[in-house]
Amino acid sequence: MYVIMVYDVNVARVQKVLKTGRKYLTWVQNSVFEGELTEAQFARLQRALQKIIDPEEDSILFYLLRTTAYLERQTLGVIKNEPTQFL
Repeated sequence: MYVIMVYDVNVARVQKVLKTGRKYLTWVQNSVFEGELTEAQFARLQRALQKIIDPEEDSILFYLLRTTAYLERQTLGVIKNEPTQFL
């Protein structure tokens, strides 16, 4: 599945979330990751992030696409980090 992860966490936890996200996905912009994951990888990512965040204060959104056939990304301005696995 193709996953887009967007997060808004307390500054005290940003680096840990960033480091964890980079283990599984490609960083594309401040607080945004995307990439292809298996169901097992996605479950591991979620578990790892649950250990880091404060659910009373932080928020992480996942957009799950079962296929990239209809996915198109358009950018205005600077491309911060082009993911290598994006088709």
